[in-house]
Amino acid sequence: MKNQNALLANNDPFLRDLLLFCSVARRSSFIAGANELGISPAHVSKRIAMLEESLGVKLFNRTTRRVNITADGEAAFVWAQKILEDVEAMVESLSGSKGEPRGVLRIATSLRLGRDHLAPVLSLLRQRHPGLEVWLELLDRRVDLIGENLDIDLRVGEVHEPHLIAHKIAESHRILCAAPSYVARRGQPRSLADLAQHDCLLFRERELGFGVWRLAGPNGEETVKVTGPMASNHSDVVRQWAHEGHGVIMASVWDAAPSLRDGKLVQVLPAYQQRADVWAVTAARASGSAKVKLCIDFLKDHLTQGPHALVTRL
Repeated sequence: MKNQNALLANNDPFLRDLLLFCSVARRSSFIAGANELGISPAHVSKRIAMLEESLGVKLFNRTTRRVNITADGEAAFVWAQKILEDVEAMVESLSGSKGEPRGVLRIATSLRLGRDHLAPVLSLLRQRHPGLEVWLELLDRRVDLIGENLDIDLRVGEVHEPHLIAHKIAESHRILCAAPSYVARRGQPRSLADLAQHDCLLFRERELGFGVWRLAGPNGEETVKVTGPMASNHSDVVRQWAHEGHGVIMASVWDAAPSLRDGKLVQVLPAYQQRADVWAVTAARASGSAKVKLCIDFLKDHLTQGPHALVTRL
């Protein structure tokens, strides 16, 4: 990003090369690393070769299809990340002492949560704090905060990793929905077990077991194995199929609220729900960062109230 890259490029070619090296190592690709930094793959390849020569080790094994990091490269990657983090922390500390947060915020979240809610909130954050730069990754998969050099992962559902720190943003839950046309054709399920006889549209969400739905109801927590004629790893696709009457979906209440309000979906088995709070997750090294703390507080404020807030109750 601009602030960090300018600092490295203007002051020390070695630090700049470490930045290039880390980008390639994370992406296992000269092209992807170059795209991340906005420079040409040929320049990246040339600088990596010069870094290898100066260190006296081979950092990557190159093939026509992929770049694989070597054992020496793995060791160098650990050192390089720490060096770059220390430089960035120094800049952040010195700029923070002057009152205005500066530096790059690297944030990941799922596609729909990021596009519909997080993106406009980050726009407000940037307007209020112009010294910050924002990089937002929209990924419907669990990310590696440390390995992918991310500051915050905004995720839905429980946080199980003991080495991560979870900051609750909003309480929420998942519900079951279907189009009125589907309910008219197939009828309302009377119990969670009935879903095994219904068409269920499956979305491979970040932390959910695929094809297994676990919800809490009048008799406590129950599990049902569901199947259906259609499945996707893209939530918008699954939702559109539900609108068209192909089956039952399970979705976060904030995600389903617009379709319920417009009458495109109706809730089924309303006595059942699955806890799905929204969390901002950080690695321990990022938890003490002033800019990260600022961002988390800002997200909590704007995702629980105001025009971009998540709907948490129907």
